[in-house]
Amino acid sequence: MNQNHHRKKDEKAQKSFRVSDLPLEERPRERMMKLGPEALSSQELLAIIISSGVAGMPATSLAQILISRYGSLADIADVSIDELKKGIKGIGIAKVARLKACFEIARRIENERINKIESINKGTKITSPDIAYHLIKKNLVSYKKEHFFVICLDSRNRILGIDEISTGTLESSIVHPRETFESAIKHHAAKIIIAHNHPSEDPMPSEDDIGITKRLREAGLIMGIEVIDHIVVCRNSFLSFKEKGLMP
Repeated sequence: MNQNHHRKKDEKAQKSFRVSDLPLEERPRERMMKLGPEALSSQELLAIIISSGVAGMPATSLAQILISRYGSLADIADVSIDELKKGIKGIGIAKVARLKACFEIARRIENERINKIESINKGTKITSPDIAYHLIKKNLVSYKKEHFFVICLDSRNRILGIDEISTGTLESSIVHPRETFESAIKHHAAKIIIAHNHPSEDPMPSEDDIGITKRLREAGLIMGIEVIDHIVVCRNSFLSFKEKGLMP
């Protein structure tokens, strides 16, 4: 993508006002204190991390430029330090350091959660969908997006490990058999249970849920690793594909 294209996108994202020109109740930091971080947009959260702007371009505009240029928060997190330093006027070493530190903290928190799941649940025998649901529920219900997990089991249905495979809308392009069974192979699993949350709190499976289950089930038969259930997790309920007769 050429520099002229970036410049045009950046110019569209720029604002002439300062954050301090906004009414108090519309400023990102004040909104967070009043409503909590989950109420803020990605742009507002980035603006708080960036903290300050440059002449004619407040932190909210710099945040919008980042989103306009790179896309999602996950995409921004993957941008190298060197590219961030050189890519956008007003994003200097201090701002890059804060951004990369926040993204690294988020990555480590996620790894700690996964490690905690494994340390607590490893060796537990899954004898019913209800047990699987209650083991993984606490790690899924707080998410605002869909997260897809694989529970790896031995031949006696004991947990060998639990891995997160993807985050976002559950689509076949995101949940791929390669990543799913890479986890199973890593743990030497004989069987797997797949699970994901529905932030809507409606456990009924979508067409994508059903399609992905069929695709993974077929891939598992080829690889000799059986997909024995798909559990849709909500805060106060769940749906087991196996119990509902939905396993292909």
